[in-house]
Amino acid sequence: MIDTDLDNYILSHSDVEPSYLAKVNRDTHLKMINPRMLSGAFQGRALAMFCHMIQPKRILELGTFTGYSALCMAEALGEEGVLHTIECDDEAEDFIRANFAGSEHGHKIRLHIGDALTEIEKLDETFDVVFIDADKREYLAYYEAVLPKIRQGGFILADNTLWDGKVLKPIEPNDKQTIEICRFNDFVAADPRVEKVILPLRDGLTVIRKR
Repeated sequence: MIDTDLDNYILSHSDVEPSYLAKVNRDTHLKMINPRMLSGAFQGRALAMFCHMIQPKRILELGTFTGYSALCMAEALGEEGVLHTIECDDEAEDFIRANFAGSEHGHKIRLHIGDALTEIEKLDETFDVVFIDADKREYLAYYEAVLPKIRQGGFILADNTLWDGKVLKPIEPNDKQTIEICRFNDFVAADPRVEKVILPLRDGLTVIRKR
């Protein structure tokens, strides 16, 4: 959503990506099929900043990919804090764990391999922050599953809610991902249980606060 020159300007005037995250970034582009799914330096610094502001003790992430965003958010956790992250791709597990091991914050992270909705049910915890960045077709189901597990005043951060601008275009009947992102956006916009704002950060980040 941001042109390259402006993106470079933002990065040059923001905190530098830590070296261990630069390695995760580089290795992801070398070894993974869809490296574009990585949060990247710009969004990573934003996630870390949000979490420093909120000062969470418990974070839940849906969609680990290669662990970049989890490591960014874990920066804001104290030594007693825990971040649970759920990834459906079991073939990526060794790569993810190696990335966590390469960071001083990796020990704060608990990786769960499996279906997100199934794994959410197993977590008997109350969260301060939930970051949703998994299957776009399940965003509304994730939202309803995690909202009861978030403390009053806690936050959901939902990624990709502008979806390359497709939310403004005619939707193809078979484009399930765009259909469900739009359904999620419309539902959250009308939900009186939360406050919400969409930020045009990368591909759109919706910040949702539970009333």
